[in-house]
Amino acid sequence: MGRIVLLFACSLLLLVTASTASAARIVEHTFHVQNLTLNRLCNRQVITAVNGSLPGPRIRVREGDTLVVHVYNKSPYNLTIHWHGIFQKLTGWADGPDMVTQCPIRPGNKYTYRFQITNQEGTLWWHAHASALRATVYGALIIRPRAGNSYPFPKPYREVPILLGEWWNANIIEIQNEALALGRAPNVSDAYTINGWPGDLYPCSINQMYKLRVKQGKTYLLRIINAALDKQLFYKIANHKMIVVAVDACYTNPYVTDVVVIAPGQTVDVLLTTDQPIGSYYMAARAYESAVGIPFDTTTTRGVIVYDGAPSSSTPLMPVLPAFNDTPTAHKFYTNLTGLVGGPHWEPVPLIVDHKMLVTIGLALEVCPSNTTCQGPVNGTKLSASMNNESFVLPTGLSMLQAFFFKVGGVYTTDFPANPPVQFDYTNASINSNLPLLFAPKGTKVTKLKFNSVVEIVLQNTAIVGVENHPMHLHGFVFHVMAQGFGNFNPATDTNKFNFVDPQIRNTIAVPVGGWAVIRFVANNPGVWLVHCHLDAHLSVGFATAFVVENGPTPATTLPPPPADLPQC
Repeated sequence: MGRIVLLFACSLLLLVTASTASAARIVEHTFHVQNLTLNRLCNRQVITAVNGSLPGPRIRVREGDTLVVHVYNKSPYNLTIHWHGIFQKLTGWADGPDMVTQCPIRPGNKYTYRFQITNQEGTLWWHAHASALRATVYGALIIRPRAGNSYPFPKPYREVPILLGEWWNANIIEIQNEALALGRAPNVSDAYTINGWPGDLYPCSINQMYKLRVKQGKTYLLRIINAALDKQLFYKIANHKMIVVAVDACYTNPYVTDVVVIAPGQTVDVLLTTDQPIGSYYMAARAYESAVGIPFDTTTTRGVIVYDGAPSSSTPLMPVLPAFNDTPTAHKFYTNLTGLVGGPHWEPVPLIVDHKMLVTIGLALEVCPSNTTCQGPVNGTKLSASMNNESFVLPTGLSMLQAFFFKVGGVYTTDFPANPPVQFDYTNASINSNLPLLFAPKGTKVTKLKFNSVVEIVLQNTAIVGVENHPMHLHGFVFHVMAQGFGNFNPATDTNKFNFVDPQIRNTIAVPVGGWAVIRFVANNPGVWLVHCHLDAHLSVGFATAFVVENGPTPATTLPPPPADLPQC
């Protein structure tokens, strides 16, 4: 009898194992990255694109799958691909930021990214992470629940990715290089786009508008991604409400809104019910610009939702978008989102903090080199950026992750300050009269963290050079958003605002203009993880730092060796 029971138990175990194995797949893609000529805004423009399309290929996987992407760099530029929001548990070699986790893929070379997607589902995306190539090298990465599992909301009739982007009538690499050489901000974009199309408000674009055909009375899941290089965006659909159900591939409590505010790097999943009279309705997006007195793209992109049965002659209704500087609307949206407690992959807030940091974030100045013409904010300067008065510089000869794994010194130092080296009235514009305070030294300073330690960071915006909302992205992790507010963070009073019950969980946080945000995460992923402003113009001048997370105590918590085809510098 005991033998029969044992055989039955072994058979059942094999059946469960086989079932689990069959549910997880290997999903394979090939990216050919090369020049592509497109007609946009009355111009023929050469861009860098993947597989001849803008946006690039849409990747669909299920939680538990292993994704394999072969990248062939046929472009004239160095290239890496970042899988924005993917944890990369023990696969940090595939994270992608140039000179942080890998050397770039040189023109004419290839690299295969391979990683498993675990404990996360929802909308993420992929993009280039070298120079400004992500302006056109990007695409959606959609993670559905494992087979047999369901969404924590009614199944939608259809799922629709909505990728918001920016467009320049020029070579984006040349624009960035010119800006860096002159020490000023890059030229603003010429258009915004929806799924690669500018829409009919732009010249020569009457037939270059995204169109979504829908059935009346159905519910659609819109997977909204802000792939813009430098702009936060307002997004609305005429006469329709939306229900937010997830952000950054983390489920939320349902939140009803008529406007979505989304920063570069962020994703927002909304349910759209087509409950209006049969007709046509514009979707539209334009900038949320919190800084004062700087030039920005004031245009509007739009697509159109067309109900089945709508007459072709009907004029679509246009939504009324918020003002460019409508910070109250942006703040209301960002702060009213809460996490879905008990939902798939929900993690409670860690209560005991091991490592606390107060990190000032914002712009800075750099001295103009001799015999050089600079156009920085102050005469004789170049535009820079810093975190805790340290302006980040990428290494050149070896990636930071290689230095970590092979224990090579001289690539980075572990003395990034846990607090600002000088305390001041961070959000008071009068600090700009204190010239020495505006200059940040250059270096490659990181913070070393013990495996499984709990980290709390107060991200404090400053008024140095200008006051602005800054989207901050953490690689390798998600974090709980404990609280957000305006002015200088006050630990005596603002800690009372912490949400320990159902905070939203994100990988990218838009830190309020002239304000702060507090985040917590568990450093349970060994490797080197970048944290940076997701405005490319700011990242390129030093708006970053990194965390170096030590290996754990077991082989299952230790970073494995790099793949054999890892690019070399």
